[in-house]
Amino acid sequence: MTLRIISLNAWGGRLHEALNEYVTAAEPDVLCLQEVLRAPGTRSGWSVYRDGDVELPQRFNLFTEISTALPGHDGFFCPTSRGELFDGDSAIVAEFGLATFVRKTHSVIAQGLGFVHGRFSADGWGEHPRPRNAHCIRLFSHECASTVTIAHMHGLRDPAGKGDTTAREEQAIALVRLIDRVWPGDENLVVCGDFNVLPDSATFAILARLGLSDLVTGSGLVDTRTSYYLKQGRFADYMLVTPGMKVAKFEVVEAPEVSDHRALLLDIG
Repeated sequence: MTLRIISLNAWGGRLHEALNEYVTAAEPDVLCLQEVLRAPGTRSGWSVYRDGDVELPQRFNLFTEISTALPGHDGFFCPTSRGELFDGDSAIVAEFGLATFVRKTHSVIAQGLGFVHGRFSADGWGEHPRPRNAHCIRLFSHECASTVTIAHMHGLRDPAGKGDTTAREEQAIALVRLIDRVWPGDENLVVCGDFNVLPDSATFAILARLGLSDLVTGSGLVDTRTSYYLKQGRFADYMLVTPGMKVAKFEVVEAPEVSDHRALLLDIG
């Protein structure tokens, strides 16, 4: 038996039909999503995110839509901020953050949630670089009769680029601190997400203190972005594991394209 973990920046659901179809067909045991919106008590549909001259289409209830697509999973929504989206001139109040979906046949026996940069912004999306968090779960797989700890993070976005900063180093330290609260240290550990850093970042030296090494760069891969991403610097997403992990399969998914990020898929034994 294997356990399938998928990590993906959902891009606010801009390709939501393809995204829903993919996550259903891929049959993940654990799905780690970044850039997810939720607007409790409202219908689902399209909205527009506005930030100065920038306007982006967003699914304002993407968390509910993915929950519907994965009825056999428990969903955990982890917000970083609460602000306004727009349907024409009408404002929709929504939350933005991470989502983790776990197949109900597995048992979540511990978890931790915390901010790795900033704090929760309850009245607007916050100043750049905006708040960021991480979610860590410890899972017992009855099929595999074993435990594994899985953490994912959406790293802060700095308008100056993906280079190392003091804030990014502090972010990595905060992530390690969160993992230490959940992971007992003597079992498999997976850390993934959109880190928003380059492969030579000090982030990886800090995570290496936990014994973690990255499967993306370790496989010689140089691109985790899809054809929808038109900028240079095509690294963003990473999947790290501890030594001794039985990796049955690791893939940076090329098709289908369901975001401007590629999904990272890991099967462990």
